[in-house]
Amino acid sequence: MASTMKIVFGLLTFVTVGMIIGALFQLAFIRKLEDSYGVPIWNNDKEAELLRLGYVKPEVISWSPRIILLHNFLSTEECDYLRAIARPRLYASTVVDAKTGKGIKSNVRTSSGMFLSPEEKNYPMVQAIEKRISVFSQVPIENGELIQVLRYEKDQYYKPHHDYFADTYNLKRGGQRIATVLMYLSDNVEGGETYFPMAGSGECSCGGKTMKGLSVKPIKGNAVLFWSMGLDGQSDPNSMHGGCEVISGEKWSATKWMRQRASS
Repeated sequence: MASTMKIVFGLLTFVTVGMIIGALFQLAFIRKLEDSYGVPIWNNDKEAELLRLGYVKPEVISWSPRIILLHNFLSTEECDYLRAIARPRLYASTVVDAKTGKGIKSNVRTSSGMFLSPEEKNYPMVQAIEKRISVFSQVPIENGELIQVLRYEKDQYYKPHHDYFADTYNLKRGGQRIATVLMYLSDNVEGGETYFPMAGSGECSCGGKTMKGLSVKPIKGNAVLFWSMGLDGQSDPNSMHGGCEVISGEKWSATKWMRQRASS
């Protein structure tokens, strides 16, 4: 009887120890999976590092119009770099005149901004951003306009508008704008949301007011990719968007417009 009890006790001990070891292996496997998703391991993969794979988290927030929120699209260093380039060269922002295609001043848009030069486009950090935009938007780099950096101070805004052109002048230089990537370069901003009045069926916050539609809060490093053309190849009126009034702080952003073809 005693020997039987010893055998049973030994078997139970063996099974229990086996279950504990198995559970530990399972936890280690799960932890490894979590780490592979949450903490990128480059293994000297420069391409993965350039594209911030493992950091950028795409989130579809609307299918009509098509809007994708790209979390952690830019690094802190890239945000600060673009701001530093832009700060000494800011001037009052303009809008495109529908008749002439030229930039004109308007109370529709009260920010200040500047465009990176063709030479600055070749800087290594700017090239990295350009390539990332191209990969995530699936539009060739050469189809993109020069990056524009913008600053919105307190009470400044950009009323709802479309990014696609209504004039023939701009259509000759690369065709229609098909998509926009809007990158946020600063934190601690109250208000200043990117507002899509034709998206969603609920309500959102826009410059401290409750509005119908969908809005995206400006968070440093995040970016919004949205499409001005629908899947049918026609301009999408639902892509109307605007920059809500800044209540406090400074909102810095960088915009990249993507065209149908390379600018001639």
